[in-house]
Parts: sequence; structure tokens; C-alpha cells
Amino acid sequence: QVNLVESGGGLVQAGGSLRLACVASGRTFSMRPKAWFRQAPGKEREFVAAIDWSGDRTWYADSVKERFTISRDNAKNAVYLQTNTLKPEDTAVYYCAAKRSASGSYSASSEYDYWGQGTQVTVSS
Repeated sequence: QVNLVESGGGLVQAGGSLRLACVASGRTFSMRPKAWFRQAPGKEREFVAAIDWSGDRTWYADSVKERFTISRDNAKNAVYLQTNTLKPEDTAVYYCAAKRSASGSYSASSEYDYWGQGTQVTVSS
């Protein structure tokens, strides 16, 4: 079993930054691709960013490219999401996810096997 715990959310003004963290417990977790998704009130969960097991490859939703950066520290079993130039439309609950397989889509939520409880990000205008 893998447990994911997110932190770092909060209230920030538009243009501000937050660094989200996701720490995992479980064996061989560092080898699993990881991602961040988000869900705003009344909307479906959407892909934000993903990173492969080595950290060499990353993927981003168009809406966050050039503003968000995903990274990982396998020694700490952690993945991070640096969010810059935040906009009110970035307001959502942000979820960390991990998948067992390195194959398949990195942006489809159905591909992910483990999920955290989420951390709230609120951006005021």
C-alpha cells in the first residue's frame, strides 16, 4: 500500500506563489511516476503536471506551462509542485497521485493507482 500526504496549500493573492509537497510512504515508491491533479468546485478533476521516475521527463497542462514546475526527490519519497504567477482560476483542491506502471498516459486520472487527500489552494484577485 502507498499513502500520499500533500501539504503547502493556502490562500495567496493573484501573482503570488506556493510550493506544494507530497510525501509518500510505501516500498519502492520512488520508482513510480507521479503527478498533480486539481479539482475546482463544480468542475471535473483535471491534470496539472506529471514527472517520470527519474525526473528527466515532465508533462504539463497548457494552462500551467511556464508558471508551474514539478520536481521530485526520490531520497525523500517526495514530489513538489512550484506554482508561480498564480491566477484566481488556479483555485482548486490539488491532489498528488502515483501510478504503478511507467507505461500508458501520464495525464489521465484513470491511470493512477494512489491518491492523496488533497490540499486547498485559493487565489484571491
